[in-house]
Amino acid sequence: MIGSGIAGLVAALAAAPRARVTVVTKGALDDGCSRWAQGGIAAAVASDDAPELHYADTIAAGRGLCDEAAVRVLVEEGPRRVRDLVDWGVSFDTQDGDLLLGREAAHTRSRILHARGDATGLEIESTLIARLRSTGARLLERHLATRLLTDGAGRCLGVEVCDGDTGAVRRLLAGAVVLASGGAGRLWRHTTNPPPATGDGVALAFEGAPRFLISEAVRGEGARVVNARGERFLLDADPRGELAPRDTVSQAIWHELQRSAESCVYLDCSPLADRAAVRFPTIHRTCMGFGIDMSRDLVPIAPAAHYLIGGVRTDLAGATSIEGLYACGEVASSGVHGANRLASNSLLESVVFARRAAEAALRLRAEAPPPLASAVVEAPLPAAARPDDPRERARLDERLREAMWEGAGLVRDAASLAAARSVADGILAGCEADGSVAAAGLRARALTATLICDSALAREESRGCHLRDDFPDSGDEWLGIWVTERNRGLRFDSNARTHHH
Repeated sequence: MIGSGIAGLVAALAAAPRARVTVVTKGALDDGCSRWAQGGIAAAVASDDAPELHYADTIAAGRGLCDEAAVRVLVEEGPRRVRDLVDWGVSFDTQDGDLLLGREAAHTRSRILHARGDATGLEIESTLIARLRSTGARLLERHLATRLLTDGAGRCLGVEVCDGDTGAVRRLLAGAVVLASGGAGRLWRHTTNPPPATGDGVALAFEGAPRFLISEAVRGEGARVVNARGERFLLDADPRGELAPRDTVSQAIWHELQRSAESCVYLDCSPLADRAAVRFPTIHRTCMGFGIDMSRDLVPIAPAAHYLIGGVRTDLAGATSIEGLYACGEVASSGVHGANRLASNSLLESVVFARRAAEAALRLRAEAPPPLASAVVEAPLPAAARPDDPRERARLDERLREAMWEGAGLVRDAASLAAARSVADGILAGCEADGSVAAAGLRARALTATLICDSALAREESRGCHLRDDFPDSGDEWLGIWVTERNRGLRFDSNARTHHH
C-alpha cells in the first residue's frame, strides 16, 4: 500500500487478515490530507433517505461526467462501509442515541456523519492507524516511492522506495501494489492541502497566515457568504445561494473578486451564534488563533486548490491498466465525482473503493505466484545525484506552484495553460539527470503538473470545476471521460458509463 490516508489504511486493514501487508508513506503515518477532512462522510443511512436519492444528488453535482456504475457502487455500498468503520472503533457523533446527521451543499437530505464535530477525518484516521498497528503490518514511514517495478509483460511486481532518512534505495516485491497516495493540491500556490499532497502517485502510475479549509458544512448549517459591502452575491449566481454546488460557489466568489478588486470575500457565521464553536470546534479554535471569533466576526475567505477529482484511471475494482497495480482514494479516478465532487463523498469513496481494491489485489495474489527478483525489468539508473541545494529546490517548488495557480487555477485559457506547462516542462527537464531523493519528488510534481495542463488544454469547454474563459460553454461532444496514457496520448474512454442530460 502506497499512502497512509484513509484509503490506504482501509485497504491495508481489509487485506491484513489474509496477506502480508507493507504500508509505504513518504511522511509519518498521519501526515496526509485525511486528518483535515472536516465535513464528514456522506451515506444514505437515515430513515428518510435512500441510495437512490444519494445517487441522484451525486449525478447532478457531477455535471454529466459521472460514471453511473461507479456512483451506484458508491451509494449502495456506502452504508455497509460506514458500519465497518463503526465496527473498527470509529465513534461518530450521536444525539439521544441516534447518529447525528448534517446536511451540506447540493445534498437533498441530511446524510453527513461527523465525528468530534468537525474533526471527522482525524477521528477516522486515528482509529484506523491504531488498529493497523495491532495487525503486524510492516510500516515504512518517511519512504518515497520512486518507481514501479515491472516485468517484460508490463505487470507490476512491486515498487522501488527511497529511505528519506538515510537515502538508501530498496526494492519491495509484491503480489499486488495499491496506490493510495492522495491528491495534488500543493501544486498550486493557494491550497488547503498539507505539504505531502504533491501528486506523486499520478506521476508514479504514468511512467506536485497559512490557508486552511473551512468546511462546506458551515454553509450547510446557515452561514452566509457576503462581499465587503455585506451583500449576499451568491444568490445572483444560483437561487440556492450558499447551498449551491462548490463549483458554482467558487466561480461566483472568483467573479466577485475580479469585479471588486478585493482580496477576499467573507463568511458570516452570525446566524449560527453560539452554535458555531460547539458545532465546529476545530475551525473556531483555528480562527481564534488569528484573532477572529467566527460566532460574531466575519471570516475572510477565497478559493483555493482543495481536491483532485481526476487521477489514475481505475475500474470498479480499483484496477488500473497495469496488471498488479490498483488505485483508490484521491489519487484514483474512479468516476464517481464527474466534473464536480459532491460534498463529503470523498471519504465515502475512499472507504468503499479501498476495500474493493484490497479484495481485487487479494484475488490476484491468490491466482498468481509471488514475483521473483529476476523478473524485474532493469531501468537505466539515474546519473549521480548533484549536491542538494534546498534553496534552489524551494525556489523551483514555488515557481511551479505560482505557475499552476496563475495558469491552471480556477479560471483558465489556452495561453495561461500553455505558460504553466512550459514552466513545468523546464523544471522536469532539469530533474532528469539528478538521482537525488529531492529531485525525484520535484520531478514527480512537475510531471503531474504537465498532465493536468495537457488535460485542461484538451477539454475545450467549461464544465463543473473546469472553467475556461476561451471556451465558456459546455458541449455534448465532451460528455465522457478522457484518459492520457504514456506513449498513446489523450484518448476517449469508451468503456465509461456517464450520465447524459
